Amino acid sequence: MSKLISTCICVAAVLTLVSGSVPLRAQVGKSQGVVDANTAAEKDLATMPRMTPAIAKALVAQRPFDSIVELNKFLLGQGLTAEQAMEFYARAFVHINLNTATSEEILLVPGAGRRMTREFAEYRPWKTYAQFDKEIGKYVGAEATAKLAQYTFIPLNPNTATDADLMSVPGASAATIDTIKKGRPYAAVTAVEQALTKATNAKEGRRLARYFAL
Repeated sequence: MSKLISTCICVAAVLTLVSGSVPLRAQVGKSQGVVDANTAAEKDLATMPRMTPAIAKALVAQRPFDSIVELNKFLLGQGLTAEQAMEFYARAFVHINLNTATSEEILLVPGAGRRMTREFAEYRPWKTYAQFDKEIGKYVGAEATAKLAQYTFIPLNPNTATDADLMSVPGASAATIDTIKKGRPYAAVTAVEQALTKATNAKEGRRLARYFAL
């Protein structure tokens, strides 16, 4: 019996060591039909709820929006009501950072409500979507949790993110992945933005860099 206990303890120790050495993965929540407002084509945006060709054109010209709050301010300035803007967000959105999103940002997520301003913050720091599914799923169930996740992202570590994780970033391409990997290691996210800006342009570098953290 003592030998069995000793073996179990050793196995547990090994598992703990291994799990602690594996980099935690994070990415952008899987879309359930919502597209990224910063990368969607103008013609597609124009067909969405409460959009007009003129608003869609102005939206594209204004991009990128650094937050959903910025996009919301823009849409209200175009004459949409808060309720009409929320209808649009059921189809297009600017992802919120699960680890830093303010209550104002969270409340713009369709279906989130005041409760999620508390729940999203309570479990920070978010490290994986498995964690998100488990914790948020306790309150609203798997289907609603998946719908909420598509509006969010958990920042990627640019030094350890896998190709699959990097490709989950809206608008990312093979060239994006190559640029990020060639610049490793990074000491700050500003260095990521600089590398991406050099490979694309200032607006695109800023848009992509918001999905990373160190």
